Parts: sequence; C-alpha cells; structure tokens
Amino acid sequence: MDISYNIVGKGVPIIFIHGIGSRKYAWNDVIDVLKNEYQCITYDLRGHGESVFDESNFTLDDLVEDLENLRFHLNIDKTHLVGHSLGGMIGPAYAKTYYDKVISVSLLSTAAFRNISDQNKILNIINKIENEGIDSVLTILINRWFTDEFIKNNRDKIDRRCKQVQETPTKTFLNVFRIYALTEMSPWLNQIKIPSLVITGENDIGCNPYINKKIADTLSNSKLEILDNLKHAITLEASQQVGSKIKTFLNDLKNYSITT
Repeated sequence: MDISYNIVGKGVPIIFIHGIGSRKYAWNDVIDVLKNEYQCITYDLRGHGESVFDESNFTLDDLVEDLENLRFHLNIDKTHLVGHSLGGMIGPAYAKTYYDKVISVSLLSTAAFRNISDQNKILNIINKIENEGIDSVLTILINRWFTDEFIKNNRDKIDRRCKQVQETPTKTFLNVFRIYALTEMSPWLNQIKIPSLVITGENDIGCNPYINKKIADTLSNSKLEILDNLKHAITLEASQQVGSKIKTFLNDLKNYSITT
C-alpha cells in the first residue's frame, strides 16, 4: 500500500481527507471529538507525509482512485467522508463515482462556482512558487488560512503548518495546487444525492460563505454551517467546534435511520 494511513476508534468508519500540503495528523484534534463513537481513518495524500512521492503528474481522478484503493485495502463496505479544502473536492468526486460506497460526505472550506478572477488569484500564487519557490508564498498562505489572533497566539502550530508545506515536494505541492485551482465541481455537484454537510469560515477569502451557500443549495440533501470570524484553516483553528458539528450531523443521520 503506497498510501500511509492511521486508524483510531471503533464504529462506523469515517475517512478524513486533508488539503494541500497538509498531513493525516492534522485531523487529530477533530478526531478526538469523534473517536469514541466512530472509526476514524486518516491518510496522507500521495506525495505528502509518509505516502509515496510520485514523480509523474496526477489528477483529481487519480486522487479519487487512491481513496478507493484505501477503502478496498481496509475492506470497508461503506464509509462517511470528511474532506477539507482540496479534500473537500476529492470527497464529492469520489462520491460521484463510488456512490454506493459512501454514507455521507462533509465538505469543509472548499470551493466551487468560482469565476475567472478567483481562479487567476490561485494561479498567480502557483506562478510565484514556480518562479521564487514555496517560501515566497508562505506569509500569503498563512494570512489566508488563519486569523490574526490565532497567528499571534499559536506560533508553534503556525510553524508546524509552515514546515508541512516546506517539506512537501515542490512538484507535488504545485500539482495539488493546480488541481485545486482548476477543478470546478458546479457542473456535477447535483449528482451527489447522499446527505452532505458544508462548513466554511465566515472570513475565508477563497472558500467564502457565498459560494458555500451555492454548494449547499446545489447538493440534493445538505446542511450548511458558517463558522463566525474564522478563515480557511477551520480544522486547526476550531477543531473542537468542527468536530462537534460533524458529530451532530452524523448522529442525526444515525438517529434518523433508526427511527425510519
């Protein structure tokens, strides 16, 4: 298995999908809220953390197949999916293809319905990385991801996030960033019929409440949560709150299935 993963807890499985330049352990504090009731599975995307670095270019479809290979390897029949940022694109794309293997999908701080200007802003960051290296965009990314207060009071967590980005092979980082920039889910989101949870931060620049409301409205069976005062990194900055929102959503589904 080329994908590095970790399993905590017992119960109905949840597979967590991290975002660009992150790691499987970024979910740890979210999982603390869920592990007593659910089997929580985290993994490193290809080229990230302890998963195999792939020199070749890869696509969103390849990331979907990595997730399917993991599910098959773990002999899981059906699972909940929770994805953040790019992971919030991989999850729905997987659910579109392998709809019979997914119970629900949660989309955290992700994007669709973007215009050309939105796309160009991301592509400009990619161009800067190509010309000047990853370090040249770290301050830009950190300020987009975290609130000023969190940056000021959690220097250790900010440094750890920077290190994750710096230790991700540049080729991989650029590859996943391009996937994130060029993926547009709006043409097929309405094909997702399973229960869905959409969460984003009130002040997330790239994944703002406006486009997340459009995402929720397009999904057939969804719930939308906007987290006050937060930016993009909701799973790190508000992990307990995010974990509680996911737990309530999943438990409501469980209770509904019991009573119907």
